[in-house]
Formats: sequence, C-alpha cells, structure tokens
Amino acid sequence: MPPRFGVLWCPNWPVVVAGAGDDEAVVVLHANRVVALSRAAAALGVAAGMRRRQAQSCAPGARLVDHDPDRDGRAFEQIGRAVAQMVPRFEVGEPGQICFAARGPARYFGGDLAMSTGLLELVNQAGGVSSAAAGGFGVGVADGRFAAGIAARRSARSGVPEVVSVAGSATYLAPLPVSLLQVVAGVSADLVGLLHRMGLKSLGDLAAVAEADVVARFGLPGRFAHRLAGGADPRPPAAKDPPVGLAVQREFEPVHHSDAVVFTARQVAEQLIGDLAAGGQVCTRLEVVVETEHGERCERVWHRPLGLTSAAVVERVRWQLDGWASQQTLTAGITLLRLDPIEVRADDGVQQGLWGGRTQADDWATRAINRLVAIAGEQQVLVPEQRGGRLPAESFGWVPAYSADLFDASGRLAGFTGPWPGSVSGPPPTVVHPAPQPIKVTDAAGTVIDVSGRGMVSAAPQRVRIGNAIRQVTRWAGPWPVEQRWWDTARSRRLARFQFLLDDGLLIEVAVEHQRWWLLAEHG
Repeated sequence: MPPRFGVLWCPNWPVVVAGAGDDEAVVVLHANRVVALSRAAAALGVAAGMRRRQAQSCAPGARLVDHDPDRDGRAFEQIGRAVAQMVPRFEVGEPGQICFAARGPARYFGGDLAMSTGLLELVNQAGGVSSAAAGGFGVGVADGRFAAGIAARRSARSGVPEVVSVAGSATYLAPLPVSLLQVVAGVSADLVGLLHRMGLKSLGDLAAVAEADVVARFGLPGRFAHRLAGGADPRPPAAKDPPVGLAVQREFEPVHHSDAVVFTARQVAEQLIGDLAAGGQVCTRLEVVVETEHGERCERVWHRPLGLTSAAVVERVRWQLDGWASQQTLTAGITLLRLDPIEVRADDGVQQGLWGGRTQADDWATRAINRLVAIAGEQQVLVPEQRGGRLPAESFGWVPAYSADLFDASGRLAGFTGPWPGSVSGPPPTVVHPAPQPIKVTDAAGTVIDVSGRGMVSAAPQRVRIGNAIRQVTRWAGPWPVEQRWWDTARSRRLARFQFLLDDGLLIEVAVEHQRWWLLAEHG
C-alpha cells in the first residue's frame, strides 16, 4: 500500500499574488493564453487555455496580468510558513502546491478530516481575500500523491477538504477520466491520447488491464500510468534513494544580497546535476538549506516528477531566498547553502534527431551566455521566449538567462508552441524594432499607397523611403489584414501587413495603420 499523503493546492495562485479583489475579474496570461483566472472572470465565461482575444471578448473589463513564476514563488513562502505550523516537513512542487506525509499530522490533530480542516482554515487566512477571489485552496488526503492531488483539486472546487478512506484510492480513482494522468501526474499527452483511442477512457479501465500487457505495449511510462490508475503510487518510475555523499554545499563570508547566493547556487546546481547525469540519473526531490551567521535556518524540499534541471534548481533557490527575505526575519548575512538530493531516478534521455537538434555551436553559445551572466549580472543577460502573436514584436519576449534551460524543450523557453491564427509564416525576422519606424511607400508616380477597409491596395508598391534612403521594391506580398479587440472601442486596432523584397536583397516586414506606414522587422 502506498504511504498516506496530503496535498494542498491553489488552482489559481497567480491570481492570489496579483491581489485580486473579491469581485474583480483578473486574468493571468502566459504566451497569450490564460493560465489562471479569478472567480469573477470565470463567471463571465473565461476559461484556462483561452487565447487573450477570446478572454477579452468574454470579459472586456478584466485586469490582465503577465505570468511571473519568480513573483509567484516568492509570495508562496508565506503559505509555506503557515503550513509549517501544522506540518513541519513538506515538499513544494510548484508555487501553489504542497505535498506532505499525512499520517503523523493526522494522528496529532485528531484524524485526516480534522487536520485537513484546520490546515485549510490556516492557509485561507494567510492568503487573505485574494485566495477566495481566486477560488480558494483545496486539501486532499489519500493513499499516494496522485489520488491526493486529485482530491485536492476537487476540494478546491467544493471549498471543503476531501479525504479518501484508507486503502480506498483504487475505488476512488476508478470512475475518473484517464486524462487526469496528464493533468495531475505529468504523463505524456501522446500516451494519454492513445489510451483514450484504445477505449481505456477511465482510470478503472486502465487498471483492469494486466500490468504485463501494459508494459509490453508501452514500456516504463505505461507501467507508471498503470500503477497510478490502480492507486499504487509510491514514487515516479525507477525512483530510489540517492547514494550517500551526493549533497553539495558552499560556505562563505556573510552575504547580504541574494544575487550573490543565487550565483553560487548556479555553480553548485550545475555540479550536482552534472554528477547525477554522469550516472544516468536525475533528481526528483531536492532539499535546499540556507543558514545565516546567527544560526537562522530555512529549508525546503522541492519536488518535480520529471526531474530538476540546473536552471530549475536555481529558480527554486531564488524563490526560497526572496520569500525568506520578504518575511523580514533575517538578522544576519547568509553563510551556508546546501543542496541535498533526496530522491533520484533513471534519466529517460532525449532521442536526438538525425538532422538538427543540439550542436557544438549551441554548447559554445551556452558557455558564452554563462560568461556574460558572470560579468554583467543575472538581470542584465536576457534570452528570447516565444509567446505567439501576429506582429513580430509580439511573438517573442525576454526573460533572464538564469531562469531558462536553453536545451529544455518543455521549459519556459518553449512558451507558445501551437499555431497562431493570422500570423505571418516563418522563418522569424533577424531584426525586430521595439518601436516601429516610420516609412513612406509610394507607387511609380510617387503617390502614397492606400489600403482600403476591404484590404484592397490602391496601386502596386514601387518605392520605400526609410529615413533619407529611397529603395526600389522588386517583389511584395500582402496585404494580410489584422483587426484586434474590435469589441473595445478604446483599444481596438486595425492594420494591414506586407512583406517587401528591396533591390539590395533586404526583406522587410511593414504595416499600414491609419494611412501611415511603419517598418516592423527585417530579415537579414
């Protein structure tokens, strides 16, 4: 039987951090898609996964907030301190989610239900009014992390704790859809989709199949999914205790700035993750310990089923330090940083393509970025993040290099990976102007080109004036009209985009808006 676990989960923690009012519609966006929303926004028809335009059409007056994992991680420290009053030992998955062994706290506080009720009241008070506006917290208790995680999600919707009886996880999970394997446990979407197409639509259907048959067809991922569906959820596949002596730490003179500690954490994390990778392993649970010269101590256990990369470790160290500092309990400089792997598993590896993929040039670029970070500082070195959009300046944003794993296709840099309706097909431009540059586009007679509301061009473009230079247009494509936020008269926008190939071989992207021409980007 898997151990008894409790899970605390806030479905819309970024909304809590944004300080949503009781009846305020707040929408948190990442890559122009909704990742969190308040209850007021949900009542207006907004749903997670919607595009920005769809969300704004449902709730024109909603407050839009950009997703900031660093901000969410720092703010979650106050919830961790509240949980520590009842549960001294717990692990943090992502900001908004905590998992802990429930048997000890339940015995001390009078049972699973009494412990869950007290914990729910405690964290709702720590979250304030914003936690209620975001949908509140949920607490679930069951045998295994998977069943407890599902119970916590259902608890967040109902507002009361959900406790699964001892040895009852298999029965509890049986009628639930198999899609929860992806949502809660991170099982690949391809495997979940294939199970659904094979007729295994519920977790009970999958658990009823013989494990040997599942392993023969799907291998280790299939066995993991099969055990989750049957309620046997002790650990991720092939997880085990790490060898003794893998913990790494650094001692230094008292440091009063978190940036210096985070920079050291990056070196320590790369050493630790490198040592594990040399043995074909990844860390799934990691304890981070920080101490000051006055003996103050902050320790957290972080959990990630797919494994922690060095960038993920650094990110969590920063969250922990900033959250600790925000509580104003530090009285001295930091003197020790320790990273101790608690649980590791075999690395599944990455199948490299026959063409493309990671190259020596990528490794050189990574070393150069790390060198720049060491010289200029973490906040001064930025890398692009794909976000999606119809204009070149909207398609990518910038994030600090320390928070990005340059080779993690599933990390933050992946951003928006699906098609964006109405966008100009790639490859992306090499130069994107942060502010569009005014230009003049004329026909053969020198008359400025007009574009009608129906997208009709008054004449074929012949010349482009950029600054004081006049160049000939040899080929052109377009127009591709864009009409955004038509329902909001204050922020509506209507324009048409073109691509021009100039006589010197330069390919440019331009747009006309309110009868004025603008240079958006250039292809080298």
